[in-house]
Amino acid sequence: MKKWFYFLFSAIVCYGFIYALNNSFVIKGNAVPAMGNFLNPISGFWSNAEQFIQKPLPNVVSNQLIDEVNVSYDDRMVPHIFAKNILDAYFVQGYIIAQQRLWQMDISTRAASGRLSEVVGEKALNIDKNKRRMGMVYGAENTLKVWEQDKETFKMIEAYTNGVNAFVENLDPKDYPLEFKLLNYAPEKWTPLKSAIFVKAMAETLASGEDDLEATNALKLVGEETFNFLFPQYDDEISPVIPKDVKWNFTNTTQSNNKASNSIPDHIGYIQNNPVDKRVEGTGSNNWAIGPKKTKNGHPILCGDPHLNLTLPSIWFEMQMQTPEFNAYGVALPCFPGIVIGFNENIAWTQTNVGQDVSDWYTIKWKDQKKEQYLLDGEYKNVSNKVETYNVKGVGVVFDTVKYTKWGPVVYQDTSAWHDMALHWLAHDQPLRNDLKVFYLLNKAKNFDEYSEALKYYFCPAQNFAFACKNGDIAIRVNGVFPIKSKDQGRFVQDGSVSSSDWKGYIPFEQNPYVLNPTRGYVSSANQHSTAPTYPYYYNSETFDSYRSKKINSILDTIQNVTMEDMQKLQSYSKSLKTEKSLPQLLNLLDTNSLSTIQNKFYQQLKSWDCNYLKEELSPVLFEKWWKNVYKNTWDEFLKNGKTEVMLNPTEWRTIQLLKENPNNPFFDDKSTSEKVETAKDIVTASFKTMVDSVNTLLVTNPNYKWKNMLNSKINHLTKKESFSRSNFETDGVGAAINSQKSGHGPSWRMVVELGDTVKAWVVYPGGQSGNPGSVNYDDFVQKWAAGTQYEALFMKNPSEKTRILFTQSFKKS
Repeated sequence: MKKWFYFLFSAIVCYGFIYALNNSFVIKGNAVPAMGNFLNPISGFWSNAEQFIQKPLPNVVSNQLIDEVNVSYDDRMVPHIFAKNILDAYFVQGYIIAQQRLWQMDISTRAASGRLSEVVGEKALNIDKNKRRMGMVYGAENTLKVWEQDKETFKMIEAYTNGVNAFVENLDPKDYPLEFKLLNYAPEKWTPLKSAIFVKAMAETLASGEDDLEATNALKLVGEETFNFLFPQYDDEISPVIPKDVKWNFTNTTQSNNKASNSIPDHIGYIQNNPVDKRVEGTGSNNWAIGPKKTKNGHPILCGDPHLNLTLPSIWFEMQMQTPEFNAYGVALPCFPGIVIGFNENIAWTQTNVGQDVSDWYTIKWKDQKKEQYLLDGEYKNVSNKVETYNVKGVGVVFDTVKYTKWGPVVYQDTSAWHDMALHWLAHDQPLRNDLKVFYLLNKAKNFDEYSEALKYYFCPAQNFAFACKNGDIAIRVNGVFPIKSKDQGRFVQDGSVSSSDWKGYIPFEQNPYVLNPTRGYVSSANQHSTAPTYPYYYNSETFDSYRSKKINSILDTIQNVTMEDMQKLQSYSKSLKTEKSLPQLLNLLDTNSLSTIQNKFYQQLKSWDCNYLKEELSPVLFEKWWKNVYKNTWDEFLKNGKTEVMLNPTEWRTIQLLKENPNNPFFDDKSTSEKVETAKDIVTASFKTMVDSVNTLLVTNPNYKWKNMLNSKINHLTKKESFSRSNFETDGVGAAINSQKSGHGPSWRMVVELGDTVKAWVVYPGGQSGNPGSVNYDDFVQKWAAGTQYEALFMKNPSEKTRILFTQSFKKS
């Protein structure tokens, strides 16, 4: 009997162990994969390890091809596609990107559409709900409707989709990307809607920024007069994207210049949360194009380095595409056809984010607690209810109802019957233009007119498209769809009970700001104001950059005989104009007579510092900690307001301006002390001494502590798993420098193109072509990127070229 007991006990334990290995679980909201499958030596994660030498990829046969396509892979695993028609080119592009980045494609669109909890469990449910409430899929469905109206261009997204699915349908489970095995789920069929969702994800990253809720709270806190004093919309030293000397040959005929009311609706108290992620001040992108008169070889040079959150896999996939229509090289987004940033045999183009506010909040006055009707123009209107279904792993089906109004979805919800807000976001709207056409037309454009024609179809997120052409033309367009607003409209929460609060239409494409061949000999942008205040239309943002653009322009104003090497160095320029402006003010205000020996040592070190953020220096640490203390101690009325954490704080440029021009301003008084009224001198001195104590503590722990330690450069994998992330590199730079660096944020792609008789380009991005953490091509560009150097791009003319080619892959019609 005893033996049978042990046998039965062992059998139960064995069965339980086998069951546990072959089934996934959710423990405290965290999904645990089926470890048996994951550890399987044949089909588990071991099969994702790749050899050090890249093996040729298998040839492909498909009945969806029109003709044969050849692909050459160079020594950096960059594919060069040679197709005899555009649809085959897009089919192969979709196949190749899925071949290298399938899980990235899946998780990016899954996150944007509110479906993370299906694979990671309940911990992602609130994130998913927020995405659905923001109307991400709603906006994507509206975009898809417009794409479907043009049958010819829709064939392009269908070809791309078919290419992705051709790879997915022939994928054996043992060859699933590692993350699918880790999370224990399978790839889905790709659809054009998923590509539209990815477009909305980019819009969320680049065009959902607003400070309406924060500004409304700040206005309520300090009143209109003080608000206007602390939050001017233009810096007097502005250096806009479109030079100040550009004249406008049109007027605003919409009567939108009537100032919008700053009054906060009576039923609005202090707003307690913002469902939309906020953009971090001091980060951004750069681009510029230099005309032939300023370059050594007499050819225009275009430079671009869009700055984004850095991830592994990278947001970009480098490739070349050649068809009878075009021969284009650059980077693609992993879910969308075409080359997004790059060049062809005639032109080059690159983007930075415009950053204008196209996302506005409206108060909703409900009829009653049921929240099924809201007041609009004196009548109660019915909401449209959309029931959202979430298949939560380990939990089951969860339902949530999103209410849609004239303005958009009700995103901000409160327990009060009177305190909800709807979001009108441009990306929700049905596009006025078919943006599927943009990059197809841009990839084959040969001159300024064709570049401009391509950009007519661009919708959102708005971008500053810098341009250079082999014929010597340079240009930049502030491009996208922009709402027509009254002055100050959209700066604060608006009254959603009257339709007069709505936008007044959209600015015509021809009246979007642009400049062609300016007299200064270059164009540039760095997320600053689009124009000087003379532009006939009002636009707003609290996060326009104030420093990188001025530094870029001051350098480009003075240099001549420019080379590609000069421009690569400029992209890695790590001196901060913000620091050059603020450090002299701080040093001037510091009470040096009160300093101890060690404090004086740090003072002397900062006094001789050139404001260059080099990784091996201590001075950047001293300044950044000092500046942070000064800012925090100056604006304690906002940062410690006791009402809400949703608060608009004065900008850094306004703070520096006050330090210089108004050091006795009452805001420099520390309200926590009653003994005296502090001035800027007191705040600066106390902040310096606190900084010294803090740095001394760091140096005791680590005597070699330098800027690289504080910057903490890192590139996270999309799962945030440490073993898949990378921090084994160091960089110079800081957020306010041209080399804009923050931990996890920086230049996502660097490109320098010279448009001579033979087009030449140097490029790099912080990642690798493969999305597989087990591949040598997963992160092989990171060290070169961190060092500020670049690769020479292989811009092929025909598939017979063999230089730097590792192998070829053929795609044939079955």
